[in-house]
Amino acid sequence: MFKNAIKSVLLIGTIILGPKVSVAQDKVIDQILAVVGSNPILKSDIETTAIQNQAQGITLQGDAKCAILEQLLEQKLLLAEAELDTLIVVGDNQINQQMDRRMNYFIENIGSEKEVEKYFNKSIVQLKAEMSETIKEQLKTEQMQTKIISKVTVTPSEVRQFFRQLPSKEIPEIGSQLEYAQITMLPAITEKQDLEVKAKLREFKKRIENGDNFATLAIMYSEDPGSARNGGEMDYVGRAMLDPTFATEAFNLKPNQISKVIRSEFGYHIIQLIDRKGEKIKCRHILLRPKIDPKELEVAKNRIDSVADFVRKGKITWEQASYLYSSDKNTRNNGGLVTSQRTGSSKFEMSEIDPDVSKVIVNMNIGETSRPFITLDDKQREVYKVIKLNNKTKSHKANLQEDYQKLSEMFLAKKKEETYRKWIAKQQAKTYIHVDDSYANCNFKLKSWKK
Repeated sequence: MFKNAIKSVLLIGTIILGPKVSVAQDKVIDQILAVVGSNPILKSDIETTAIQNQAQGITLQGDAKCAILEQLLEQKLLLAEAELDTLIVVGDNQINQQMDRRMNYFIENIGSEKEVEKYFNKSIVQLKAEMSETIKEQLKTEQMQTKIISKVTVTPSEVRQFFRQLPSKEIPEIGSQLEYAQITMLPAITEKQDLEVKAKLREFKKRIENGDNFATLAIMYSEDPGSARNGGEMDYVGRAMLDPTFATEAFNLKPNQISKVIRSEFGYHIIQLIDRKGEKIKCRHILLRPKIDPKELEVAKNRIDSVADFVRKGKITWEQASYLYSSDKNTRNNGGLVTSQRTGSSKFEMSEIDPDVSKVIVNMNIGETSRPFITLDDKQREVYKVIKLNNKTKSHKANLQEDYQKLSEMFLAKKKEETYRKWIAKQQAKTYIHVDDSYANCNFKLKSWKK
């Protein structure tokens, strides 16, 4: 389906290392195997990607080098369009996060940094330098792909028609699914802990205004794992992507100005505006969270345990308890019912559920309320939680009554793939493309690569 097709396109971004075109004593040791517009694809690109695929256990159907070449052809086509689009921006933060993930993967699977250096015959510093531009290109092509399919939607009548036309053998098997509700309770923050965090951030602000480097302090002290390693720097974001309090403060800053200490649902921050582009801003921040007193954790546990006990004894309904006591704004007005942020569905397969929840829910009966357990909420705060198993279904062949959401996702993926492939074909028709004769016998998915 479309998701796999897109993944296969993006695999070419794993790493393209090595020299481009090198000449020594008039002898060419690399060669151009294809050209898309003004962008060449080299023999070393294909060979290095093949090595990386092997190192990661990635297998491709058919002739691997032909498959890699087609992936590279698609990437160059996407990249050419992305570079013309001023709304497609890739920040250092994104590149560094991808870099870290890939380096960690290689270290985990090859053995150690020294083993990685030996495997590639390059230092870690050299590897990162060579990966940087390739990762940037990959992130741009991902954004371009997202833009191409961003407006694709499906209607209920389309989903019904799609299902009726599915051959019996293609109707998916739906695994066991469950629905559950939750009540969460945040431990209280003492005034002393609140004041300590705010005082520390005011001290940081004063140090920065007196010449200390904001990014250095963010690396050393910020508790936001997503931005701390990059000096607290975030990528360009719109107002809707930010916590409302954070957004109000950040959008009112002037370039390089540092905010007062502000409180969001994530904790306390100071913010520095870096740049503004239309309705998007780029800023850096330092996040600190008040430390939770163990006594307050115990109070929260006992309190939520009492609420759960009232529910079990019928003194209060689950829905009433959720509305009156739950600290989770996303679920408390809906009886605590948990829904997927990705699909909006309340039905989950076990593999889709948070591990802390799955360990508890696996042995529960329908209608049962759990004992309290500690976990992290969506703001990465420690909370106590109780859950109720609302429903559980057995594995079955998909049908419209029970599995409309899954079928809708399936058809949407198909429609997005068709839209993407039409875009590729349209771009092929108006772009200069040349593939070397040595790849003339490749069985490409799209025959039009060979004009």
